[in-house]
Amino acid sequence: MAESPSASPTANAKFANFTAPMTGDQTFELFGRPAKYTVVYFYPKDNTPGCTTEAIAFRDRYPEFETVNTAIYGVSRDSLKSHENFKAKLGLPFELISDPDETVCNQFDVMKMKNMYGKKVRGVERSTFVFDADGRIVKEWRGVKVSDHVDEVLEFVKSQP
Repeated sequence: MAESPSASPTANAKFANFTAPMTGDQTFELFGRPAKYTVVYFYPKDNTPGCTTEAIAFRDRYPEFETVNTAIYGVSRDSLKSHENFKAKLGLPFELISDPDETVCNQFDVMKMKNMYGKKVRGVERSTFVFDADGRIVKEWRGVKVSDHVDEVLEFVKSQP
């Protein structure tokens, strides 16, 4: 399963390697990825309006991410079965990481208390991290608003040398 990071995520920090189960009967491993950049985005739940909109935006811009050698992975606490269905329903060209025990979410410090319909609930704070090929965080966004976020991530990786 996941390994503990040496420090909490911070821009320019080297992140500890970790593995996690993902769709396509594969295992995600941060290090050793062939891409120049790796985008790991955290979202609350499959098949909800905001999460569907965000996944579709990453799907639609995916060819542009590929042209700048950038891989994309989504992470939520949903099961692999839920992820497989969500991925198939939306035609996502990238894999989704399943984190039902919140191991990866806790490593990235994305579990937060949220207010949902007047009740306090613990949930995933929508967040995105960009890693370089050495596993160093080069950019992070927390408390993401879905509108225009994917464009912002794409512009960032395009602007890198």
